[in-house]
Amino acid sequence: MVTGGAGFIGSHLTDKLVLLGYDVHILDNFFSGDPNRLRSRVTVHDFDIRDRVRVGELFSKNRFDVVFHEAAQMSVISSVKKPVMDATINIVGTLNLLDAGVNFGLKKFVFASSGGVVYGNPNIVPQSEDQVLDPVSPYGISKVVCETYLRYFWKTYGLSYIALRYSNVYGPRQTPKSGAGVIGIFCEKIIAGEQPLIFGSGNKTRDYVYVTDVIDANIKALRYHGVGSFNVGTGVETTVNEIFRLIIEYMSRDDILEVHVEDESGEQLRSVLDISKSKQLLGWQPTVLFEEGLRQTVDWYLSIHNVR
Repeated sequence: MVTGGAGFIGSHLTDKLVLLGYDVHILDNFFSGDPNRLRSRVTVHDFDIRDRVRVGELFSKNRFDVVFHEAAQMSVISSVKKPVMDATINIVGTLNLLDAGVNFGLKKFVFASSGGVVYGNPNIVPQSEDQVLDPVSPYGISKVVCETYLRYFWKTYGLSYIALRYSNVYGPRQTPKSGAGVIGIFCEKIIAGEQPLIFGSGNKTRDYVYVTDVIDANIKALRYHGVGSFNVGTGVETTVNEIFRLIIEYMSRDDILEVHVEDESGEQLRSVLDISKSKQLLGWQPTVLFEEGLRQTVDWYLSIHNVR
């Protein structure tokens, strides 16, 4: 089962699992997921992971072998403004899945964690999995708490798990509706004729990883026999200013001004991941260079809006 299977990453993952011949169910409340992304060969369950009773009934009836947990409240800014809402979705919702899983024979739980937020502002870069976890937002805290529960359920009940600490994932199907993704936000605003805004200096850095590489990491995690947390990124830092200027270039829109506004709280200044552990143990590494992936993403936005 893929939670959030109609979402950005979840729909790509669902497509890949179907292609590999798996019997795939998705659980999605379609808050940000798009039903048009669904393949005919998947079984769809339309409700919220916070619904403990229905989650239990779903696991009881289907006896899943593996859960890929992609559903989440994933906006850092929203988590700062509404920390209780963030915790209810991200922590309680995950607990509902874990509890139902151990009650009904689940063998493995692959969790979408976040290398972009669990470490906090780094003292050492790139950030490796053995660094102290020091999140600076409720969203980051929720990911750390969930990883702690994963270890508990493994030690107590033997439920195998992998926590994939994604850096900033981007690519086709990512939309601002999810509350995350500066690339999608910039593209949508420019196409709509609106002015994109850069918060603060625009010098915050992130490690951007293309969605197909993230899907490959999930498949590697499925086939890995150990447990633990793994960074999924590129080890390369890119600023918001660089992204803005590349998008303007790719769209041939030198008429768009670079406008900066006051920064918002809750977001760290720098993030870049050490992926040595993922290379060594999972046999995974990224294959898509940022400029190539960004161009493909921009082309996708232009195509869905019939701009080209």
